[in-house]
Amino acid sequence: MVYYAGVDLGATNVRAVVADGDGTIVGSHEQGTPRGPTGIAVTEAVLGVLREACANANIDPDQITTAGIGSIGPLDLAEGAVIDPANLPDTIDRIPLTGPIMNLIESDEVYLHNDTNAGVIGERFYSDRNPDDMAYLTISSGIGAGICVDGSVLSGWDGNAGEVGHMVVDPQGQLTCGCGKDGHWEAYCSGNNIPRYTRWIHQEDPVETALPVEDPEFSAADVFELAGKDPLADHVIEQVGHWNAMGVANIIHAYAPLVIYVGGAVALNNEELVLGPLKEELSEMVFTNVPDVQLTTLGDDVVVKGALASAMTRGTGDRAKLH
Repeated sequence: MVYYAGVDLGATNVRAVVADGDGTIVGSHEQGTPRGPTGIAVTEAVLGVLREACANANIDPDQITTAGIGSIGPLDLAEGAVIDPANLPDTIDRIPLTGPIMNLIESDEVYLHNDTNAGVIGERFYSDRNPDDMAYLTISSGIGAGICVDGSVLSGWDGNAGEVGHMVVDPQGQLTCGCGKDGHWEAYCSGNNIPRYTRWIHQEDPVETALPVEDPEFSAADVFELAGKDPLADHVIEQVGHWNAMGVANIIHAYAPLVIYVGGAVALNNEELVLGPLKEELSEMVFTNVPDVQLTTLGDDVVVKGALASAMTRGTGDRAKLH
């Protein structure tokens, strides 16, 4: 019996699924992503989640013939590892992935992708609308995109194509991204950075607000929860929509997608507040064709299903290559 595995390593959670030869998921497991103390702790969590998914499928890990991984970046494909991830603590400088999973499943067929590349593979493989020119954008702990042009998913020589969250949208560089560079899209609009952006706006213009801006636990969810009820929350959401529209306009001008699927916790949990303002501004920013922008059809499963599709198609996610 043939079995495949898909793994999703995110900054917040690690997930794994196991599917039989027909692509039916027969086992899964999920846990929080460790915050350290080192990258090896994250590797061990990935291996543990995959072992549990196999146990839930009533198989041994060595029965997996092929595995796909969708991971936060940046990646070093030659090493099969994540190097200096922007959205994990600085003590985590390297997370080995490909080699340890090869050892666990006793197979050299392990395919590593940036998580957003896995996302676009998932949309290409599972969605009814999957044109040759499309993109998957995640707005979550970080921001990134998987791009498909002329039917080919763009990976880049090092696996890091699509790091659009690190496009400069603010030339004044008023905020510093988690990667250490100034003015990046992610510094203003990611789930990790919306609270910091809110505090910065409040310091510049200290309007009365019910937002707990001084609370260490203040989160992006607090901002969206007070939409329509608090002037600071409304202003932040408006500004985030502007930066998001600018970033998406850059994607459109660079790659001309027919459809952009949007996922990630920030977008999935706040569809109208995230996609609404973005769509309103696009027509004013884009001089070419404005694509259809909609939520991912696969919800929270888009990356792990993309990783699984990669395994089932030996790294491509192309329906025509399913074997």
